Amino acid sequence: MTLNKIKNVVLVLLAAAMLAACGGAAAAPNTQLVVLEWSGYEEPSYWEPFALQHPEIEPEYSFFGEDAEAYSKAQSGFQFDVVHPCGSWWGLYVEAGLVMPLDTSRLSNFDQLFPELTQHGVFDGQQYFIPWDWAYESITVRTDLVDEVPDSWADLWDPQYAGKVAIFDSGESTFLTAAYALGYDPYNTTPEQQEEIKQHLIALKPNLLTYWVDYTEINQLLASGDVAVGANTWNDAWATLNDEGYEVEYVNPTEGRISYACGFGISANSTNVDLAYDYINALIDAQSNANMANDFYYGAANMNSVPLLDPNLVDVFQYDDPSVLAQSNFQHPLTQAQREMMTTIWNEVKAQQ
Repeated sequence: MTLNKIKNVVLVLLAAAMLAACGGAAAAPNTQLVVLEWSGYEEPSYWEPFALQHPEIEPEYSFFGEDAEAYSKAQSGFQFDVVHPCGSWWGLYVEAGLVMPLDTSRLSNFDQLFPELTQHGVFDGQQYFIPWDWAYESITVRTDLVDEVPDSWADLWDPQYAGKVAIFDSGESTFLTAAYALGYDPYNTTPEQQEEIKQHLIALKPNLLTYWVDYTEINQLLASGDVAVGANTWNDAWATLNDEGYEVEYVNPTEGRISYACGFGISANSTNVDLAYDYINALIDAQSNANMANDFYYGAANMNSVPLLDPNLVDVFQYDDPSVLAQSNFQHPLTQAQREMMTTIWNEVKAQQ
């Protein structure tokens, strides 16, 4: 055997060993698509144009139950192509180098999106996330169970609602709620203001019946009448109860509703970038986006989706009025330190007797 043949054999054996160590052959680029996603958003009607464009590709979904879980999974090295976090987490993905800057010219539907929403996905002058779904956190009230309907976040502290309020069990949401009630910018608080926010949340406890942890719980509490005022509730609370015939109002507080947008980014390590762009473009197609929004009672990022939405939802949530996007208090990307501070304060509040 010649020296060259020996070298070739050695190289083949080394390649085989490396392949075995990696668990087999890697898929060729753009032959699969892995989506890190909330459960429920895998519905084919939300990405039908992708299925028509790539009938041979079935997206593979890895589901998460909350943003912290998704971020932890992405940080751990899980190989995904597309991820769907909400806006207050976007900055952490960018800072950690988990997602790539996006070329919006590759998204033919991008110019149909509300610019007020797309700007939230821009970091250091580059677009990293594409918004898809947006919604409110506000106050859902059973109007038949109260003498007065609250019209501000500060009204949650009114003694007339003693024992009638449930609030979202979230450090971020409760911190924002108390900050707006006190007239503070929640993203630029001093240590003294943070202590005041903590004490203000403790002062809310006589009005609280419970803390709610998911939408099914708060919707049931409002439907049963155990709770008359649901704080930090999402659009679905009003829509579900209204559909069931309850007398409900979705408050637009004088301080402004809290709002959030969620959307899609592409992994910095993706080898399926072409498919990832095609998938995101399918999601932000007008009809696809409307299908999702109608199912979840959300707002759609695509302006052309609005005429395709349930007119009742458009009227109540003002989805046809772009000015509400500027007037709402959209959640900002949080640093890890901010998130930890808010969570610590909320845990201390709940521990207070």
